[in-house]
Amino acid sequence: MLNSTRSRDAWLFWIIALLVLGAGLGLRDPWPADEPRFALVARQMVESGDWLFPHRGIELYSDKPPLFMWLQAAAYTVLRDWRVAFLLPSLLAALGTLWCVVDLGRRLWTRKVGYYAGWALLFAFQFTWQSKKAQIDPVVVFWITLANYGLLRHLLQWRRDGRGDWRLWTLGWAAAGLGTITKGVGAIALLMLIPAGIASLRGWSVRVQARDARFWLGPLAFVAAACVWLVPMVIAATGHGSPEYRGYMDDILLRQTAKRYGNSWDHGQPPWYFAQVVLTMWLPTMLALPWALPAWRRRLRRRDPRYLLPLAWWALVLLFFSIPNGKRDMYILPALPMVCLALAPLLPGILRKRWPRRLTGGFAWVMALALAGLGAAMWFGEPGFERKLVAERGLAEGARAMAASLMAVGVWGIASLCWFGPRRPVAGLLSLLTGLWVGFGLLMAPLLNDSSSARGLMTEVGRRIGPDAELALVAWREQNLLMADRPATTFGFKLDFDEQMRRGLAWQAQSPRTRWLLVQDVALADCVDAQHSLHMGNANRRGWTLVPGAAAAACGSGPVHSEATGKKLQPDE
Repeated sequence: MLNSTRSRDAWLFWIIALLVLGAGLGLRDPWPADEPRFALVARQMVESGDWLFPHRGIELYSDKPPLFMWLQAAAYTVLRDWRVAFLLPSLLAALGTLWCVVDLGRRLWTRKVGYYAGWALLFAFQFTWQSKKAQIDPVVVFWITLANYGLLRHLLQWRRDGRGDWRLWTLGWAAAGLGTITKGVGAIALLMLIPAGIASLRGWSVRVQARDARFWLGPLAFVAAACVWLVPMVIAATGHGSPEYRGYMDDILLRQTAKRYGNSWDHGQPPWYFAQVVLTMWLPTMLALPWALPAWRRRLRRRDPRYLLPLAWWALVLLFFSIPNGKRDMYILPALPMVCLALAPLLPGILRKRWPRRLTGGFAWVMALALAGLGAAMWFGEPGFERKLVAERGLAEGARAMAASLMAVGVWGIASLCWFGPRRPVAGLLSLLTGLWVGFGLLMAPLLNDSSSARGLMTEVGRRIGPDAELALVAWREQNLLMADRPATTFGFKLDFDEQMRRGLAWQAQSPRTRWLLVQDVALADCVDAQHSLHMGNANRRGWTLVPGAAAAACGSGPVHSEATGKKLQPDE
């Protein structure tokens, strides 16, 4: 009977995890801001065969190391379907993160605690949302969590001979190295060694064993993992004759890591920014925080390192990312798995209390009624939210279908809460969240896809210009080049809009009858004849205009001005 219950719990958790995280796989294209960029880079890797130096259009892309794009390109090489391949690394990484947390909870406490940790992580809003997106963060979270997994098992689970597991120690460092070449912050997993070292010196049940020669297997594994990309890149960049490649190396090794951390130039936020992220985006898991804090304090007084190390590491991560002025909500996402791990042993006792159950039920009812009410307002009225979808996203025909989807999820949530009743509010909440994420993946995301991914815009552009025309992009975004139905000419991505417009007009002038420009409205030159141009509407919160050669005829007779900056544009000689 016990084995049957364990098997049922395992099957239930992993089926729901796969359903929640995987629903909608293959039903949408990459969405801005980051997804089209990484998918475009990965596609160009496959097409060009150059996997070492990523390109965005005709320019080298040095904002991020290429490991995540390698995974996307490898997935496409196997599956030959970009709609699946671009999301698959995030899905697998999220499932891997859940496995690390569940298995670590099982080994440090019990099997039940492991699954409590898994449920707490799976349904935390930020984790689920990021895991359903093709961004680097889910993969970084996996590497960091795997590093913590290896380090904690070595530090806390001693063998009969009183020594840790050096294989897991080495695995932890290697995972941190792979996290570093995925995104520079991957090395923060090693902050775990600070509280571990202090606790070991103060007599806690933690053994760092720094005097053992095998200790250095960890740092060696970190360096070896990082060198998988660093060594070939540095050799190729320094041996390449073009200064562009040296600039790529300098930018990605210096500006995008140490300089970016020490002198953040965007996303400025106050020092307490991450506290509000924890209290909002980590819901509903953080509803247990008022009862967890005193329980954590009691266990730390008992000198239990199973709580000390994850919680101290969480505090160090918060401190690390709070120092710079630039902050984004996903920066602290890697800390969430360890918080869920430390929270899991407390959850059975917390959920037996009256007020935690009432708070959970109230939260679920508010959420279900809000979803149903929002859908009803969109269906029966014309609220500002619907107008915003139509104006900015170009979602006119799908607005009522979106309203129906929201109402369906809300009704599902209300029915779930009624079915499970006030004694099982957690089950009702999990059912509601499962319906929300499955509904988003299967219903809402496909409705938003054409406008959010620019597929609708680029399909209409291809239809308007015909199959034999040539297309160039001015002031373009990655999704435009990615979704184009033909090879499109670009003039650089980071280049000033005025210069892109000038080069685009010169390119078009060489064959005005067959060449078209798709121009973001803010970059459209004043000399372009609006009567002969085709305004394509809005996509991704930007206006776009299709310019035929006849509409740009006047631009070749003298200087023109761009609406983007008002600067003069000199025609190409």
